[in-house]
Amino acid sequence: MASRTELIEAFRNQSRACAELGSPFMASLLETAAGELERSGSIAGLLASWLGDPVADAVPLRFAAALHALVLSGTAPELAAAYPSSGQATDPALVWRAALAAIEARRPDVESFLSSPPQTNEVGRSAAMLGGFLQIAKEAGGKPMRLLEIGASAGLNQPWDQYRYELGEAGQWGPSDSPVTVQAEWSGPQPPFDAAVKVAERAACDSAPVDPEDEQARLRLRAYVWADQPARMALLDAAVALVRRLGLRVEQGEAAAWVTERLRERAEDRVTVLFHSIAWEYFPDDTKTRIRDAVDAAGQDADMDAPFAWLRLEPPAGNGPGGGQPELRLTLWPDGKERCLAQAHTHGPPVCWYGAGEDTDHG
Repeated sequence: MASRTELIEAFRNQSRACAELGSPFMASLLETAAGELERSGSIAGLLASWLGDPVADAVPLRFAAALHALVLSGTAPELAAAYPSSGQATDPALVWRAALAAIEARRPDVESFLSSPPQTNEVGRSAAMLGGFLQIAKEAGGKPMRLLEIGASAGLNQPWDQYRYELGEAGQWGPSDSPVTVQAEWSGPQPPFDAAVKVAERAACDSAPVDPEDEQARLRLRAYVWADQPARMALLDAAVALVRRLGLRVEQGEAAAWVTERLRERAEDRVTVLFHSIAWEYFPDDTKTRIRDAVDAAGQDADMDAPFAWLRLEPPAGNGPGGGQPELRLTLWPDGKERCLAQAHTHGPPVCWYGAGEDTDHG
Protein backbone atom coordinates (compact mmCIF):
# COMPACT_ATOMS: atom_id res chain seq x y z
CA MET A 1 0.00 0.00 0.00
CA ALA A 2 1.32 3.45 -0.90
CA SER A 3 2.28 5.64 2.04
CA ARG A 4 0.90 9.15 2.42
CA THR A 5 4.41 10.48 1.87
CA GLU A 6 4.69 8.61 -1.45
CA LEU A 7 1.34 9.97 -2.60
CA ILE A 8 2.28 13.53 -1.67
CA GLU A 9 5.60 13.25 -3.49
CA ALA A 10 3.87 11.80 -6.58
CA PHE A 11 1.41 14.71 -6.70
CA ARG A 12 4.14 17.32 -6.22
CA ASN A 13 6.40 15.80 -8.86
CA GLN A 14 3.52 15.65 -11.35
CA SER A 15 2.62 19.24 -10.50
CA ARG A 16 6.15 20.35 -11.42
CA ALA A 17 6.03 18.32 -14.64
CA CYS A 18 2.73 19.94 -15.62
CA ALA A 19 4.20 23.40 -15.04
CA GLU A 20 7.15 22.52 -17.28
CA LEU A 21 4.76 21.28 -19.96
CA GLY A 22 2.80 24.53 -20.00
CA SER A 23 -0.21 23.76 -17.80
CA PRO A 24 -0.38 26.18 -14.85
CA PHE A 25 -3.92 24.99 -14.11
CA MET A 26 -2.84 21.37 -13.65
CA ALA A 27 0.23 22.43 -11.70
CA SER A 28 -1.94 24.41 -9.29
CA LEU A 29 -4.61 21.71 -8.98
CA LEU A 30 -2.13 18.94 -8.16
CA GLU A 31 -0.10 21.10 -5.77
CA THR A 32 -3.31 21.96 -3.92
CA ALA A 33 -4.17 18.25 -3.79
CA ALA A 34 -0.71 17.50 -2.39
CA GLY A 35 -1.27 20.06 0.35
CA GLU A 36 -4.66 18.51 1.13
CA LEU A 37 -3.00 15.08 1.45
CA GLU A 38 -0.32 16.58 3.67
CA ARG A 39 -3.03 17.90 6.02
CA SER A 40 -4.90 14.57 5.85
CA GLY A 41 -7.76 16.48 4.27
CA SER A 42 -10.88 15.17 2.65
CA ILE A 43 -9.23 13.52 -0.39
CA ALA A 44 -6.88 11.49 1.84
CA GLY A 45 -9.62 8.93 2.40
CA LEU A 46 -10.18 8.66 -1.34
CA LEU A 47 -6.55 7.74 -2.01
CA ALA A 48 -5.27 6.33 1.28
CA SER A 49 -5.88 2.71 0.35
CA TRP A 50 -4.00 2.83 -2.96
CA LEU A 51 -2.31 -0.54 -3.27
CA GLY A 52 0.22 0.08 -6.03
CA ASP A 53 3.00 2.53 -6.84
CA PRO A 54 1.38 5.97 -7.18
CA VAL A 55 4.00 7.06 -9.73
CA ALA A 56 3.85 3.96 -11.94
CA ASP A 57 0.05 3.99 -11.68
CA ALA A 58 -0.08 7.73 -12.54
CA VAL A 59 -2.42 8.41 -9.61
CA PRO A 60 -2.16 12.22 -9.84
CA LEU A 61 -3.16 12.13 -13.52
CA ARG A 62 -6.01 9.71 -12.79
CA PHE A 63 -7.27 12.05 -10.08
CA ALA A 64 -7.15 15.14 -12.31
CA ALA A 65 -8.75 13.25 -15.21
CA ALA A 66 -11.55 11.99 -12.95
CA LEU A 67 -12.45 15.59 -12.14
CA HIS A 68 -12.19 16.62 -15.80
CA ALA A 69 -14.50 13.73 -16.77
CA LEU A 70 -17.15 15.14 -14.43
CA VAL A 71 -16.75 18.51 -16.15
CA LEU A 72 -16.90 17.13 -19.68
CA SER A 73 -19.85 14.84 -18.97
CA GLY A 74 -21.94 17.68 -17.57
CA THR A 75 -22.49 15.90 -14.24
CA ALA A 76 -20.76 18.59 -12.15
CA PRO A 77 -21.95 21.99 -13.47
CA GLU A 78 -20.49 24.02 -10.57
CA LEU A 79 -17.08 22.46 -11.14
CA ALA A 80 -17.41 23.08 -14.89
CA ALA A 81 -18.15 26.75 -14.19
CA ALA A 82 -14.88 27.01 -12.24
CA TYR A 83 -12.75 25.22 -14.84
CA PRO A 84 -10.70 27.07 -17.47
CA SER A 85 -12.44 27.85 -20.73
CA SER A 86 -10.29 28.38 -23.83
CA GLY A 87 -7.25 28.25 -21.60
CA GLN A 88 -8.19 31.29 -19.48
CA ALA A 89 -6.93 31.60 -15.90
CA THR A 90 -9.12 30.49 -13.02
CA ASP A 91 -9.26 31.06 -9.26
CA PRO A 92 -7.46 28.06 -7.64
CA ALA A 93 -9.44 28.40 -4.40
CA LEU A 94 -12.76 28.40 -6.28
CA VAL A 95 -11.69 25.39 -8.35
CA TRP A 96 -10.70 23.41 -5.27
CA ARG A 97 -13.93 24.14 -3.39
CA ALA A 98 -15.94 23.06 -6.41
CA ALA A 99 -13.73 19.96 -6.83
CA LEU A 100 -14.30 18.84 -3.22
CA ALA A 101 -18.05 19.34 -3.59
CA ALA A 102 -18.07 17.36 -6.84
CA ILE A 103 -16.07 14.51 -5.29
CA GLU A 104 -18.52 14.32 -2.38
CA ALA A 105 -21.55 14.38 -4.70
CA ARG A 106 -20.14 11.96 -7.31
CA ARG A 107 -17.78 9.84 -5.26
CA PRO A 108 -18.73 6.48 -6.88
CA ASP A 109 -18.02 7.97 -10.32
CA VAL A 110 -14.65 9.30 -9.15
CA GLU A 111 -13.69 5.99 -7.53
CA SER A 112 -14.68 4.09 -10.66
CA PHE A 113 -12.57 6.37 -12.84
CA LEU A 114 -9.56 6.05 -10.52
CA SER A 115 -9.72 2.26 -10.66
CA SER A 116 -8.98 2.08 -14.39
CA PRO A 117 -5.50 2.62 -15.90
CA PRO A 118 -4.86 5.87 -17.72
CA GLN A 119 -5.62 5.95 -21.43
CA THR A 120 -3.94 8.68 -23.40
CA ASN A 121 -3.29 9.08 -27.09
CA GLU A 122 -1.19 12.15 -27.81
CA VAL A 123 -1.54 13.01 -31.46
CA GLY A 124 1.23 15.59 -31.08
CA ARG A 125 3.76 12.76 -30.76
CA SER A 126 3.27 12.18 -34.48
CA ALA A 127 5.31 15.35 -35.07
CA ALA A 128 8.41 13.68 -33.66
CA MET A 129 7.60 10.26 -35.11
CA LEU A 130 7.16 11.82 -38.57
CA GLY A 131 10.89 12.47 -38.87
CA GLY A 132 11.60 8.83 -38.06
CA PHE A 133 9.11 7.51 -40.61
CA LEU A 134 10.54 9.80 -43.28
CA GLN A 135 14.06 8.64 -42.46
CA ILE A 136 12.97 5.00 -42.77
CA ALA A 137 11.26 5.70 -46.10
CA LYS A 138 14.39 7.39 -47.44
CA GLU A 139 16.81 4.67 -46.33
CA ALA A 140 14.50 1.86 -47.44
CA GLY A 141 14.41 3.30 -50.94
CA GLY A 142 10.71 4.15 -50.86
CA LYS A 143 9.58 0.59 -50.17
CA PRO A 144 5.94 0.42 -48.99
CA MET A 145 5.61 0.40 -45.21
CA ARG A 146 4.04 -2.30 -43.10
CA LEU A 147 3.21 -0.44 -39.87
CA LEU A 148 2.89 -2.28 -36.55
CA GLU A 149 2.15 -0.24 -33.41
CA ILE A 150 2.06 -1.45 -29.80
CA GLY A 151 0.56 0.41 -26.85
CA ALA A 152 -1.62 2.09 -29.46
CA SER A 153 -4.60 3.13 -27.26
CA ALA A 154 -7.21 4.37 -29.76
CA GLY A 155 -4.82 4.21 -32.72
CA LEU A 156 -4.74 7.97 -33.25
CA ASN A 157 -1.11 7.88 -34.42
CA GLN A 158 -1.85 5.17 -36.98
CA PRO A 159 -2.80 7.55 -39.83
CA TRP A 160 0.23 9.80 -39.24
CA ASP A 161 0.80 10.05 -43.01
CA GLN A 162 -2.65 11.58 -43.49
CA TYR A 163 -2.02 14.45 -41.07
CA ARG A 164 -0.79 17.90 -42.05
CA TYR A 165 2.35 19.01 -40.21
CA GLU A 166 3.38 22.63 -39.68
CA LEU A 167 6.88 22.57 -38.25
CA GLY A 168 7.81 26.23 -38.09
CA GLU A 169 10.87 27.18 -40.12
CA ALA A 170 11.45 23.49 -40.98
CA GLY A 171 8.43 23.67 -43.29
CA GLN A 172 5.22 21.73 -43.89
CA TRP A 173 4.48 18.14 -44.83
CA GLY A 174 1.35 16.14 -45.52
CA PRO A 175 -1.91 16.68 -47.40
CA SER A 176 -2.95 20.33 -47.37
CA ASP A 177 -6.63 19.35 -47.08
CA SER A 178 -6.18 17.08 -44.06
CA PRO A 179 -8.74 17.64 -41.27
CA VAL A 180 -5.91 17.16 -38.75
CA THR A 181 -3.11 19.73 -38.50
CA VAL A 182 -0.23 19.02 -36.11
CA GLN A 183 1.67 22.19 -35.24
CA ALA A 184 5.06 21.80 -33.59
CA GLU A 185 8.02 23.95 -32.71
CA TRP A 186 10.97 22.35 -34.53
CA SER A 187 14.68 22.95 -34.07
CA GLY A 188 17.55 21.44 -36.02
CA PRO A 189 17.76 20.48 -39.69
CA GLN A 190 14.78 19.67 -41.86
CA PRO A 191 13.75 15.99 -41.91
CA PRO A 192 13.79 14.27 -45.33
CA PHE A 193 10.52 15.71 -46.63
CA ASP A 194 11.41 14.47 -50.11
CA ALA A 195 11.24 10.79 -49.09
CA ALA A 196 8.64 8.71 -50.94
CA VAL A 197 6.09 7.53 -48.38
CA LYS A 198 3.77 4.62 -49.16
CA VAL A 199 1.80 2.80 -46.47
CA ALA A 200 0.75 -0.69 -47.52
CA GLU A 201 -0.54 -2.03 -44.21
CA ARG A 202 -1.49 -0.76 -40.74
CA ALA A 203 -2.01 -2.86 -37.62
CA ALA A 204 -1.99 -1.96 -33.94
CA CYS A 205 -2.30 -3.63 -30.56
CA ASP A 206 -3.10 -2.57 -26.98
CA SER A 207 -3.86 -4.51 -23.82
CA ALA A 208 -6.99 -2.37 -23.37
CA PRO A 209 -7.71 -0.65 -26.68
CA VAL A 210 -9.97 2.37 -26.83
CA ASP A 211 -12.91 2.04 -29.21
CA PRO A 212 -13.32 5.45 -30.88
CA GLU A 213 -16.97 4.60 -31.58
CA ASP A 214 -17.69 4.28 -27.84
CA GLU A 215 -18.86 7.55 -26.28
CA GLN A 216 -17.55 6.70 -22.81
CA ALA A 217 -14.19 5.67 -24.24
CA ARG A 218 -13.94 8.99 -26.05
CA LEU A 219 -14.83 10.79 -22.82
CA ARG A 220 -11.98 9.01 -21.04
CA LEU A 221 -9.51 10.07 -23.72
CA ARG A 222 -10.71 13.67 -23.56
CA ALA A 223 -10.60 13.72 -19.76
CA TYR A 224 -6.85 13.11 -19.79
CA VAL A 225 -6.29 16.25 -21.86
CA TRP A 226 -5.34 19.06 -19.51
CA ALA A 227 -8.18 21.53 -19.14
CA ASP A 228 -6.15 24.67 -19.90
CA GLN A 229 -4.77 23.29 -23.20
CA PRO A 230 -7.68 23.61 -25.65
CA ALA A 231 -5.42 23.17 -28.70
CA ARG A 232 -4.59 19.65 -27.55
CA MET A 233 -8.29 18.91 -27.14
CA ALA A 234 -9.08 20.20 -30.62
CA LEU A 235 -6.28 18.08 -32.09
CA LEU A 236 -7.52 14.99 -30.27
CA ASP A 237 -11.11 15.52 -31.42
CA ALA A 238 -10.01 16.00 -35.04
CA ALA A 239 -7.88 12.84 -34.96
CA VAL A 240 -10.69 10.78 -33.40
CA ALA A 241 -13.06 11.94 -36.14
CA LEU A 242 -10.57 10.94 -38.85
CA VAL A 243 -9.86 7.52 -37.31
CA ARG A 244 -13.61 6.88 -37.11
CA ARG A 245 -14.05 7.87 -40.73
CA LEU A 246 -11.18 5.61 -41.83
CA GLY A 247 -12.52 2.71 -39.77
CA LEU A 248 -9.16 2.04 -38.08
CA ARG A 249 -9.24 -0.23 -35.04
CA VAL A 250 -6.72 -1.44 -32.47
CA GLU A 251 -6.57 -5.15 -31.65
CA GLN A 252 -6.75 -6.32 -28.05
CA GLY A 253 -3.75 -8.39 -27.08
CA GLU A 254 -0.59 -8.84 -25.07
CA ALA A 255 2.17 -6.83 -26.73
CA ALA A 256 4.95 -9.42 -26.79
CA ALA A 257 2.77 -12.24 -28.15
CA TRP A 258 1.31 -9.92 -30.79
CA VAL A 259 4.75 -8.65 -31.87
CA THR A 260 6.20 -12.15 -31.99
CA GLU A 261 3.38 -13.40 -34.19
CA ARG A 262 3.44 -10.41 -36.52
CA LEU A 263 7.21 -10.38 -36.96
CA ARG A 264 7.26 -14.04 -37.93
CA GLU A 265 5.53 -12.98 -41.14
CA ARG A 266 8.26 -11.94 -43.56
CA ALA A 267 7.13 -9.07 -45.80
CA GLU A 268 8.94 -9.19 -49.14
CA ASP A 269 9.55 -5.87 -50.91
CA ARG A 270 8.20 -3.97 -47.92
CA VAL A 271 9.79 -2.36 -44.89
CA THR A 272 8.23 -3.60 -41.67
CA VAL A 273 8.12 -0.86 -39.01
CA LEU A 274 7.46 -1.68 -35.36
CA PHE A 275 6.78 1.56 -33.48
CA HIS A 276 5.55 2.84 -30.14
CA SER A 277 5.47 6.10 -28.17
CA ILE A 278 5.51 6.56 -24.38
CA ALA A 279 4.44 2.96 -23.90
CA TRP A 280 7.61 0.99 -23.14
CA GLU A 281 7.83 2.08 -19.51
CA TYR A 282 4.42 0.55 -18.80
CA PHE A 283 5.27 -2.93 -20.11
CA PRO A 284 6.34 -5.58 -17.54
CA ASP A 285 9.99 -6.59 -17.69
CA ASP A 286 9.13 -10.01 -19.07
CA THR A 287 7.13 -8.41 -21.88
CA LYS A 288 10.06 -6.14 -22.76
CA THR A 289 12.44 -9.10 -22.87
CA ARG A 290 10.16 -11.07 -25.18
CA ILE A 291 9.66 -8.08 -27.48
CA ARG A 292 13.44 -7.58 -27.71
CA ASP A 293 13.86 -11.27 -28.53
CA ALA A 294 11.28 -10.99 -31.33
CA VAL A 295 12.94 -7.81 -32.60
CA ASP A 296 16.38 -9.45 -32.62
CA ALA A 297 15.03 -12.43 -34.56
CA ALA A 298 13.34 -10.15 -37.10
CA GLY A 299 16.52 -8.12 -37.45
CA GLN A 300 18.57 -11.24 -38.19
CA ASP A 301 16.05 -12.25 -40.86
CA ALA A 302 15.96 -8.82 -42.51
CA ASP A 303 17.70 -8.04 -45.78
CA MET A 304 17.54 -5.39 -48.49
CA ASP A 305 14.40 -6.99 -49.96
CA ALA A 306 12.62 -7.08 -46.59
CA PRO A 307 14.15 -4.47 -44.25
CA PHE A 308 12.93 -4.09 -40.68
CA ALA A 309 12.81 -0.95 -38.51
CA TRP A 310 12.19 -0.38 -34.81
CA LEU A 311 11.13 3.21 -34.14
CA ARG A 312 10.34 4.37 -30.61
CA LEU A 313 9.73 7.64 -28.80
CA GLU A 314 10.45 6.83 -25.16
CA PRO A 315 12.22 8.23 -22.09
CA PRO A 316 15.88 7.16 -21.79
CA ALA A 317 16.24 3.56 -20.64
CA GLY A 318 16.24 3.03 -16.90
CA ASN A 319 14.63 6.36 -15.96
CA GLY A 320 11.21 4.87 -15.17
CA PRO A 321 7.81 6.50 -15.71
CA GLY A 322 8.09 10.19 -16.43
CA GLY A 323 11.87 10.12 -16.12
CA GLY A 324 13.91 12.06 -18.65
CA GLN A 325 13.07 13.78 -21.92
CA PRO A 326 11.84 11.27 -24.50
CA GLU A 327 14.21 10.29 -27.30
CA LEU A 328 13.27 9.21 -30.80
CA ARG A 329 15.44 6.16 -31.53
CA LEU A 330 15.65 4.18 -34.73
CA THR A 331 17.23 0.82 -35.43
CA LEU A 332 17.06 -0.20 -39.09
CA TRP A 333 18.09 -3.64 -40.32
CA PRO A 334 19.87 -5.22 -42.15
CA ASP A 335 22.71 -3.07 -40.79
CA GLY A 336 21.11 -2.91 -37.30
CA LYS A 337 22.64 0.44 -36.34
CA GLU A 338 20.79 2.27 -33.55
CA ARG A 339 20.54 6.05 -33.71
CA CYS A 340 18.99 8.83 -31.66
CA LEU A 341 17.21 10.99 -34.22
CA ALA A 342 15.54 13.54 -31.96
CA GLN A 343 14.35 14.59 -28.54
CA ALA A 344 10.78 15.65 -27.83
CA HIS A 345 8.33 15.99 -24.93
CA THR A 346 5.82 13.46 -23.69
CA HIS A 347 3.10 15.36 -25.59
CA GLY A 348 5.31 15.61 -28.69
CA PRO A 349 6.29 19.25 -29.40
CA PRO A 350 8.72 20.88 -29.23
CA VAL A 351 10.98 18.63 -31.28
CA CYS A 352 14.77 18.89 -31.39
CA TRP A 353 15.83 17.02 -34.52
CA TYR A 354 19.38 15.72 -34.77
CA GLY A 355 19.15 14.05 -38.15
CA ALA A 356 20.31 10.67 -39.33
CA GLY A 357 23.98 10.69 -38.36
CA GLU A 358 25.87 8.42 -36.00
CA ASP A 359 24.37 7.97 -32.54
CA THR A 360 25.74 10.31 -29.91
CA ASP A 361 24.89 11.08 -26.31
CA HIS A 362 22.49 13.99 -26.46
CA GLY A 363 21.79 13.97 -22.73
